[in-house]
Amino acid sequence: MEFSINTIINGECISEMKKMPDSCVDLIIADPPYNLSKGGAWKWDNSVKLKGLGGNWNKVMQDWDDYSFEAYMVFTEEWLKEAQRILKPTGSMWIFGTYHNIGIINVFCQKLGIEIINEIIWYKRNAFPNLAGRRMTASHETVLWVNKGGKKREYYFDYEYSKNGDFSYDGLKTQGKQMRTVWDIPNNKKKEELAYGKHPTQKPVRILERMIRLTSQEGDLVFTPFAGAGSECVTAKMTGRRYLGIEMEKDYCEIAEKRLENTKSQYDEDGQMRLPI
Repeated sequence: MEFSINTIINGECISEMKKMPDSCVDLIIADPPYNLSKGGAWKWDNSVKLKGLGGNWNKVMQDWDDYSFEAYMVFTEEWLKEAQRILKPTGSMWIFGTYHNIGIINVFCQKLGIEIINEIIWYKRNAFPNLAGRRMTASHETVLWVNKGGKKREYYFDYEYSKNGDFSYDGLKTQGKQMRTVWDIPNNKKKEELAYGKHPTQKPVRILERMIRLTSQEGDLVFTPFAGAGSECVTAKMTGRRYLGIEMEKDYCEIAEKRLENTKSQYDEDGQMRLPI
């Protein structure tokens, strides 16, 4: 069965994944709804530019991020089951979350036999302060690194890159030392990442590049079931990988397509690395 690559599919992720053959993708980066669009809406007009807070800020309040508990349980199991099916035995999957949803994802990974390799704490030193002043400032997200599961552990891991890659932006990573499970990566996006529009839960290219380089090779297929503004696909293209994304909202598909049209790979067609753009 053939399927398109290097494209963004406008559709619902579970139904679209069901059309894909077994064991067909090398790497999955999943940034699912966290189911946190609850309670009151918060907004911060940062007219006085406070250092490190990145301008105006709004709490995520989106219909696609609002499920009942029971519906979210069903949704999580269904998309994880399809992701496990299409992932190669040599592949990996990274799953973003917070305390709102990561426990549910963890439970279903165990139920489905998806092996959790590591739990990553993504420390965001520039996290936005707690506006109500009734709890501590949330300054991290959780990321699960998992594989398909099974008797053999076949997933690819670039150990040399994990030790000696350029992570000078990470205050917790020491050159030449093993990479730890706490990553100090600011959530700021570069100007070019927002040039064609943005998604409310958009991840910075910097963290996605780390994931892609750690657990895939040039030419591999990187898949994202929740493409948003296309950051995972953009980063895959930049790093010489193929890509495929699914996104339900047409407006975000259009942003992603514009970004991809204006993204150059770090590799020429003959596989030779070019100077960074």
